[in-house]
Amino acid sequence: MELTHKDVASILAIIDGAQHLDEIELTFSGLRLHVRRGSAGDGGARFAQSAPAAVPQVQAQPQPQAAVQAAPAPLVAAQAAEGEVIIRAPMLGTFYRASSPGEKAFVEVGQKVKAHDSVGVIEVMKLFNSIQAGVDGTVVRIEVENASLVEFDQALIVIAKD
Repeated sequence: MELTHKDVASILAIIDGAQHLDEIELTFSGLRLHVRRGSAGDGGARFAQSAPAAVPQVQAQPQPQAAVQAAPAPLVAAQAAEGEVIIRAPMLGTFYRASSPGEKAFVEVGQKVKAHDSVGVIEVMKLFNSIQAGVDGTVVRIEVENASLVEFDQALIVIAKD
């Protein structure tokens, strides 16, 4: 049995929610996952994974301390009026409204979108997953702030269908 990207993301979410843990190491079917919560002096969390011995260890860049201690955005039961569609997070991670800092947001309230248009991205373990509108319409509300931690199935954006 192999761990999928979704499995690893779920494990990291559980670890992130366990505020009493500062460090944990898991080994499963040749995968080693080592997570250490950063302290104010070391610049943040460091995540390292390695496969069997032949593959060198990979270490991500340190994350800002604020990202380590940020709480997920509160889950609000977004309501959609008739003719509106709620775009929901397909996974847990960090939601970004733009492709990079300083760039224009993918969408703004009042903007027309097509089903294939990107409305944001969710980052999980340095992998960026594009979120598409899924319907033609107009952006009515943006339910989460830029760079917010989001849960699986959390409302992100509400679109009025054309």
